[in-house]
Amino acid sequence: MLVLLNFHLLGFSPIQLAYLFLIYEFMGTLTNFFGGYLVKRFGLIPILYSGLTIQTLSLIGLAVAPMDLGITLSVFFVMIAQGFSGVAKDLTKVSAKSAVKILAPKTSNSTLFKWVAILTGSKNAMKGLGFLSGAVFLAIFDYVASLAILIGILVFIFCAIVVSRPSLKYSKIRAVKFKNIFSTDSRVNYLSLARLFLFGARDVWFVVGVPIYFLEVFKNTTIFGGQSAFFLVGGFMAIWVILYGVTQASTHKLFRNMDERRLKSNAVSWASLSMVAPLLLALAAFTYDNQTLVLTSSLVVGLYFFCAIFAVNSSLHSFLILKYTTLDRAPLDVGFYYTANASGRLLGTLMSGVSYKIGGLSLCLFTAFIFLIVATVCTKFIPAD
Repeated sequence: MLVLLNFHLLGFSPIQLAYLFLIYEFMGTLTNFFGGYLVKRFGLIPILYSGLTIQTLSLIGLAVAPMDLGITLSVFFVMIAQGFSGVAKDLTKVSAKSAVKILAPKTSNSTLFKWVAILTGSKNAMKGLGFLSGAVFLAIFDYVASLAILIGILVFIFCAIVVSRPSLKYSKIRAVKFKNIFSTDSRVNYLSLARLFLFGARDVWFVVGVPIYFLEVFKNTTIFGGQSAFFLVGGFMAIWVILYGVTQASTHKLFRNMDERRLKSNAVSWASLSMVAPLLLALAAFTYDNQTLVLTSSLVVGLYFFCAIFAVNSSLHSFLILKYTTLDRAPLDVGFYYTANASGRLLGTLMSGVSYKIGGLSLCLFTAFIFLIVATVCTKFIPAD
């Protein structure tokens, strides 16, 4: 949020803003691809520590970067820093998601689903708090001071984890062949492909299109003073992600005691339902003039509706990947699966800038609709057993 809003104010175009996040998503894709391999080689806790360390160094790099480099050099420097941030984020994610398979009680599908939902939902709720914090910090402080605050928070968290000395014994740490990174289970492969287009459908409007649209709508608002647009855009994004996380954390209650076949059937149904909001909003954005009250209100309501449906889809996917994998292959399959997740974010980020440049918000939302059609078809093709 800090990077997006700050560089938009500096005059970066939607395409240039998308470039700032492309390396982030690309490095996240590579990290997920090798993440399971690294966990198998070095264990879960060292990978977690590595992620926190790299993220702190990335923020330091952003903070010390000169702001008078010109557009080209600024984009290049921030892309590099964002690349390291992408590595950090996904090292942390792979270690955490793999730990659920190892630590969750081996009693029933419902128990595993519950723990997956709680971890994934709480993680995304905290991400929403991050969106809000980024916007608030930038509204109150300047860009560098905001980064310094985030660095301090990360250092505190790292020290707290070290002091608590978490113990996670994973007896499967051993040498693995590179070819083992790829899954031979068709269920994992189809689910991963569905995940790619599911998250591509979110980020194609989430990264550039909607934040920039709202920033333009709210730029003359003075409810909170001269920086009102930051509060309003950050608030919308934060509430969206927090609602997403809270819904994820509760999803397991909808699917208690369902077997694998019924869960897969539900995944197809919810994927189909997720197509409704992007299609209707794309038509609304195409029909109404930009920045009208009707369109803005429709976006707020429609995207929050999409949020709830998307959260159920995401939670079902997060459970199914752990259900389909084995304890021995958990880090490898989770890494492979989140490689697809990161690839979808990469594709969505690229298409967000391109779509907004070519056809504005309506094309961003229609592209999301197309992606969701593909995600639904891929989910349908997952073998029943």
